Amino acid sequence: MSTIASFADDTPPFDAGWRGQVCADLDESGRALIERAVAWVREPLKGLHASTGEPLAEHSAAVVRLLSEMGTDAVTRASALLTVVPVEAPAAGARQDPLLKAFGAEVVSLVQGTRALLRLGHLAGQSSDTSAAGGDQKEMQRKMLLAMAADLRIVLMRLASRLQSLRWHASSKTPCPPAFARETMELYTPLANRLGIWQLKWEMEDLAFRFLEPDTYKTIARQLEEKRVQREAFIADAVAQLQAALKDSHIAAQVSGRPKHIYSIWNKMQNKHLTFNRLFDLRALRVIVEDERNCYAVLAMAHALWAPVSDEFDDYISRPKPNGYRSLHTVVADAEGKPFEIQIRTREMHQFAEYGMAAHWRYKEAGARGGEQVAAGGYDKKLAWMRQLLAWDKEDSSAPAPTSAAPDASADHIYVMTPQARVIELPVGATPVDFAYYLHTDLGHRCRGARVDGQMVPLLTRLSTGQTVEIIAAKAGGPSRDWLNPQLGFLASPRSRAKVRAWFNAVELQQRIAAGQALVEKELQRLGKTAINLEHLAQQLDFAQADDLYIAVAKEEFSLRQIDYVLRAPATEPAVPAARVVAASGAASAIKTGKSGVLVVGVDSLMTQLARCCRPAPPDRIAGFVTRGRGVSIHRHDCPSYAALAVGQPERVIDVDWGDTGDAVYPVDISIRGQESPGLLRDLSEVFARLRLSVVGVNTQSRRSLAHMIFTIEVKNGEQIARALTALNEIPGVTASRH
Repeated sequence: MSTIASFADDTPPFDAGWRGQVCADLDESGRALIERAVAWVREPLKGLHASTGEPLAEHSAAVVRLLSEMGTDAVTRASALLTVVPVEAPAAGARQDPLLKAFGAEVVSLVQGTRALLRLGHLAGQSSDTSAAGGDQKEMQRKMLLAMAADLRIVLMRLASRLQSLRWHASSKTPCPPAFARETMELYTPLANRLGIWQLKWEMEDLAFRFLEPDTYKTIARQLEEKRVQREAFIADAVAQLQAALKDSHIAAQVSGRPKHIYSIWNKMQNKHLTFNRLFDLRALRVIVEDERNCYAVLAMAHALWAPVSDEFDDYISRPKPNGYRSLHTVVADAEGKPFEIQIRTREMHQFAEYGMAAHWRYKEAGARGGEQVAAGGYDKKLAWMRQLLAWDKEDSSAPAPTSAAPDASADHIYVMTPQARVIELPVGATPVDFAYYLHTDLGHRCRGARVDGQMVPLLTRLSTGQTVEIIAAKAGGPSRDWLNPQLGFLASPRSRAKVRAWFNAVELQQRIAAGQALVEKELQRLGKTAINLEHLAQQLDFAQADDLYIAVAKEEFSLRQIDYVLRAPATEPAVPAARVVAASGAASAIKTGKSGVLVVGVDSLMTQLARCCRPAPPDRIAGFVTRGRGVSIHRHDCPSYAALAVGQPERVIDVDWGDTGDAVYPVDISIRGQESPGLLRDLSEVFARLRLSVVGVNTQSRRSLAHMIFTIEVKNGEQIARALTALNEIPGVTASRH
C-alpha cells in the first residue's frame, strides 16, 4: 500500500486525485513529506479564509499544484502548505518549535521567509506615503522582496500564491481590488519576467489587466474570437507545410500554434502605435527540436518555405536575454503577403522559457529526485545569478546575460521601511542614525532614539532588511561626536559621516567667528573706537566681510596691531579705473551686510560669502565650499571654478540652500554685447531705471566698433534677472546674458 493511499480522508481539496498530481514526480521520501504536511494543515485550515475571501485550504492546494507544475522539490511544496497555517505561540515550557521538530530547519526557514514577505506585502498595501507609490519605490520593493528571500523557492511560492489569488477572483467572479491588480503589475510580474517564468508572468498580466481595464480587455478578446476560425485555419495550413518539410529532412520536431496573451497584444499596440489588424504575430508558430543545431536547420527551412520579413529576426540563442531566455524568433510572409511569427527552440530552452530559473534549477540540479537536497554549490551559484537579475534597475535586452558565478547583487545593501511603508536602501551595517540622515539631514542631526518594528532600540543597532524604522527626534540640537567614532559603530554610511563632520566644521567655524569678534571688539575698546563700522573696518583691512576678519584673528593669522595702524592712517580715496564705474550698494545688499540668506547644513547663522566668480542669487541652484579663513564660499552649482575646487578637495564641499532671504539684494553680472553707438549706454541705463534695478558696477570694453559691457546690478530674485534680460534683448542690435 503506497504512502499516499494511507490518507483516510479523501475529501477535497487534498483528495487522492490532488495528491496524485502534486506527488507524481516525487520519490518515496518526498511523498511522505507531503503526507505529513497535509496531515498538519488539514484541520487548522478548515473554515479559514484568505484576505481575498478565498478558502485557505483551496488556496494552498492550488498553490502546491502550481509549484509541482514548475518542478519544485517536495520541501517547497510542503512549505507552501505550512505557510498558511495560523502561527501559534510555543506552549509554555516547550524547548523546541513544534514545526521545527516535525519538519526540520529547511522547511522552517522557507516558511518563516515566506511569512516575512507576506508581512511586507501587507505593510506596503497600507502605505500612507504618496512617494511610496512611484516607480522607484516599486523597484525598491522588488529589491527588498529579493533581499528578504534568502532562497529562490520563497520567491516561487509568492509568485504561485499571487497567481492563484488572481485565478480565484476570476473564477469566483469576486471583484478584484484595483490596488491588488496594480501591485501584481508593478511588483510580481516584473519579478516573474526577470526570472523568465513566462507561464506565470503572462497569466498574471492577463488577469491583472482584465481587472484593471475590463472594457479594453473585452474588446481585444472579442476581436481575437472574431478572427479565431480564420487564424486557426491559417496556422493549421502553415503547421502542415512545415511538418512535411521537417519529415523530408528527417528532423524530429513538435510544431504547434503559439498562444497569444491579451495584455501582450495591448502592450504591443500601445508601444508600436499599431491597430489590432496590423499585428502580425497574432498568427504564430512554435517549433521545439532536440538540439541547438536543428534550431538553425529549421530556421533555414522556414526561410526557404516563406519570405523572411526584414528587420524581424532575433537570435536569442547566441545572444540570450539578460534573464537567460534562449530562442530563435523570425517573421515570415506567405504567398499572399500575410506575415506570421515563428519561434524555434530546444526542449530544454522551452522548459526555461516556461518556468525560467525554476525550470533551470530543476533541470540541472534536482531532476526527479524529489525530496533530496539540491547540490549546495550549484544551487548557490544559481541563487547568486538570480539575485543579480532581480537587482537590475532597468531591463536591458542588449546587455549580456550574467554568468552563473555572478556576485550577489544584494550583498551590499539592506532595505528597510518608514512607518508609511516607503522603502529605503541603506548599506549593510546601517543603523537608525544612518536611516535618519537618509531621510533628511536635519532629522539626522536631531535623532535621539528609534523604534524598530515597534520596539525601542539603541541607536547603534544594526538594521536588517524588512524592518520598519521610526525615528524619535528632539525639537532642536545637533549630532554627538561619538557618532564619528568608527569603533562605536553608530554610522555605516559615508554619506552620514560627511553630514556629521559638516555639522561640527560649521559649529567650529561659528565658534572661531565669536572668539575673533570678541578679540577685535576688545582691541577697539582699548583704542577708544567702539563706534566704528566693523564691516567697513574689515574692508579697509582687505577682508571681504567682518566674519573673515574675525576668523583670521581667532586663528592668529592676523595681528590686531594692524587695526591701530589702519585707523591712524589718513583716509585716501582709491582711484577708479576710467573703464569701470562703481555705484554705492543698497543698504540691504547681501555683500555689504554679510547676510546672504544661505543655510549651511540647515543653519542660517554661519559665515558665508557669495562667490564673485559666478555671483549666485535666489533661486539659483547653489553649492558651498569651506574656504580657509573666509567661511563658506557660495557658488552657483554650474560654476566652473566651483567644479575645479570640488574635484581637487571634495571633503570641503558642503550642503547649502537658500533660506529666508527677506529684502536682501544680490549683485549679479549681466554681459551685454552690441554695436558701439552714442546712445547705447543711455538705452541700457533706461532699461535698468525702468525696472528699478540698481547698477553698482559697469565694466566696458570696445574693439572694432563692438562694445562688450558687464553691468553689475542688484536683484532680489531670478524673476528680476529674467525681466532684465528680456528687456535688454529687445534693444536693437543688443545681446544680453547672465555672465
